[in-house]
Amino acid sequence: MTPVSRVLVVSDDAKWQAEVLTGLGAAAVQLENPFGLTFLGVVQLGEAMERVAADGDIQIVLIDKLLHEKGLAQPAVQLANRINAFRPELSLYILLVDDDQKLLVEEMASHAVDGYFYRDELDFSGWFRILTAELAEKSATPFYDRLRQYVRMAKDSWHTPGHSGGDSLKGSPWVGDFYEFVGENMLRADLSVSVPMLDSLLHPTGVIAESQALAAKAFGARKTYFATNGTSTSNKVIFQTLLTPGATLLLDRNCHKSVHHGVILSGARPVYLDSSINPRYGIFGPVSKATLFAAIEAHPEARVLILTSCTYDGLRYDLEPIVEAAHAKGIKVVVDEAWYGFARFHPELRPTALEAGADYVTQSTHKVLSAFSQAGMIHVNDPDFDEHLFRENFNMHASTSPQYNLIASLDVARKQAVMEGYRLLERTLRLAQELRQKIDSTGVFRVLELEDLLPEEVREDGIRLDPTKLTIDITGSGFSADELQQALFERYNIQVEKSTFSTVTLLLTIGTTRSKVSRLHDAMLRLAKERRPRHVARRLPEIPHFSRLACLPRDAFYEEGERLPLLDDEGLPNSELVGRVCCDQIVPYPPGIPVLVPGQVIDESILSYLARLQKAQKTIEMHGLAEDAGDCVVRVLSSAEFLQLPSRILFS
Repeated sequence: MTPVSRVLVVSDDAKWQAEVLTGLGAAAVQLENPFGLTFLGVVQLGEAMERVAADGDIQIVLIDKLLHEKGLAQPAVQLANRINAFRPELSLYILLVDDDQKLLVEEMASHAVDGYFYRDELDFSGWFRILTAELAEKSATPFYDRLRQYVRMAKDSWHTPGHSGGDSLKGSPWVGDFYEFVGENMLRADLSVSVPMLDSLLHPTGVIAESQALAAKAFGARKTYFATNGTSTSNKVIFQTLLTPGATLLLDRNCHKSVHHGVILSGARPVYLDSSINPRYGIFGPVSKATLFAAIEAHPEARVLILTSCTYDGLRYDLEPIVEAAHAKGIKVVVDEAWYGFARFHPELRPTALEAGADYVTQSTHKVLSAFSQAGMIHVNDPDFDEHLFRENFNMHASTSPQYNLIASLDVARKQAVMEGYRLLERTLRLAQELRQKIDSTGVFRVLELEDLLPEEVREDGIRLDPTKLTIDITGSGFSADELQQALFERYNIQVEKSTFSTVTLLLTIGTTRSKVSRLHDAMLRLAKERRPRHVARRLPEIPHFSRLACLPRDAFYEEGERLPLLDDEGLPNSELVGRVCCDQIVPYPPGIPVLVPGQVIDESILSYLARLQKAQKTIEMHGLAEDAGDCVVRVLSSAEFLQLPSRILFS
C-alpha cells in the first residue's frame, strides 16, 4: 500500500505558485514516487495553518520567502515558526531569492527550517528528488530494515537462542502449536548478539545508533536510548547515573514503585513529597506547586527532582515553572512520562516534559504507541550529561541478550508517530470526545471531568487532563467495580485498564477504532438499563501522610530484619509495630501508592490503614507484605540493627 504524502506550497504569487504546482506534479508522474507525493497550494498564512491542522497527510510545507501578509513583518519566517510549534514533525523548506534572505531565515527560524530552494531555479525534478529523500530519511527504520533483511537471508543458526529460529518447535506434536501461534518471522527474528550486522544495544555504533538518533530528533531530545525492559528499569538507570549514596533527591510519593526501588539501589537520601488526594474517587493527583516550591527552597543541596506526568489517571503538571525553579537551584529534573509518550505529536497534548525543560524523560513507548510490551525510551536533554557514566549504568541493568523484536518495534513506533501520529491522534481525540458523550448519555455512567478529578489543593496549579484517559463514575449503576469489570469482560468481551472502588478507567490510543467505541457504548448502554439499587461501596480509607525516615532506604532494605504480624491475636492492629522501622516497600494495589518505604517509621495511622485494608478490601493486592503460616507479617529492623546503622544519625 502506497502512502499519501501531501506537500503544501504557500505563496501569494499566483503565477509562480501555479508553475511550481504543475512542475512538481509532472515530476511526481515521471519519477519514482514511493511515498505518494501530491501537491497543493494556499495563499495566506492563516489558510496554511488551517490546512496543516485539518490534514494529517501533509508531510512537507514549502514557504515562499516573498509571501506577504498585511500587518506582519517577515510572514514566511513567522509561518515557519508557527508550523514548527504546532506540528514539529513536519519538514519545512523556504523558497529564497538570494543568500541574504537565507541568512535572515537562519537567524530567525533555523530550528524550524529543514532546507532551502532558490525561487528562480525551477528544477522541479531536482526539487522532487530532494523532497522524496527527505521523506525517506524521516520514515527510515534502520534497525527494522536490517533485521528483516537478515531474516530473509535465511542463515543457518549455530548460535543462541536454543530454538534456532523456531526449528526446535516446528513440527513438534507437543509444542508445534506455539510455532504456529507466534509465527515464523517472529521466531526467525529472535536472534543472538552473535549477529554483527544487527549492532549491539549495549554499545551501538550501527543501525541501532542510527535508529536512536532518528528517535531523538522525533521526540525533541539531544540523545535517545532504546530500553527493552520498560520504564521501570529506565528510571533506575537514571537514578544511578545522577545519584550517589547519601545524595538528596526530591520525589513525588505517588511515583511508580520503580522510582522507590531506584532510591534503594542508589543509596540516595529521599525527601518524599505527599501527593494530592481526591478521596471521593480514590484518585491520587500531582504534588501541589506550593509543596514543590517549598521543597526546592528547603533543599538546595538536592541533586534530582522526579515527577510523574501524566499520572495513571491523566493528570498533567504545569511543568515549566517547576523545572525553572529546580534549575535555578541546580537541581536536575527527571519526568516519568510512561503514560504520555505520544504527546509530542499533537498540539492539544503538548508541551511535553522535554519541551518544558526536563533533563531526563522516560517513556513506555508500548503503552500508548505501537511498540511491543517492555519497549521504552530514555530521552536526555541534560547539558551536563555524562554519557560514559550513563552507559555503564545502562549496561548494568540491560540484558546482554536483548530481544531484537522489541528494538524493531521501537523503530517502527517512532516512524509511525512521525509520519502519521498527528492524523491518528486527531482521530483518537475525536473518538475520546465521542465516547465521553455517549457514556454520559446513558444517564447512569458519567465520565469525570478535570474539575471532578482535581484534588482541592491543586485546583489553582494549572493541572491539565489527558483526554485519552477516561475515568468513569460507576456509582449510579449499582454495580461494584469488580462486578462491572466482570460483566464487561464475560458478557461483552471488553477489558478495561483499571478501577477504584467507584470508577473504571478506559485508555484510548492510536489503536482505538470507531467499531470498538460502538461496542463499548452498546455494552455500557445495556448495563445502564440493568440499573441496580445504589451500591454502598466500601471506600478506601484515606492514605495516611508520610511519617518520617529513620535511616536511608537502602540501609533498611539490606538488613535481615525481624517479621512481626500485622494483626495481633485478637485481629486488631499489632501495637508492637508502632515506632518500628520498615524494611520493605508496602504498596496496596490499586491505587499503587507506597504506604511504607524502607527506612520509614510506622505510626498508628499507617498501621490502622494497613489493617483496615487487609480486613475490608479483599480484592486489593498488598505488595511487600510477607506471609507466615497464613498471616501477613511486616519486616522491620530489629533494635540492634537500627543502632548499628550509620545513616540513622542523618535523620535523628
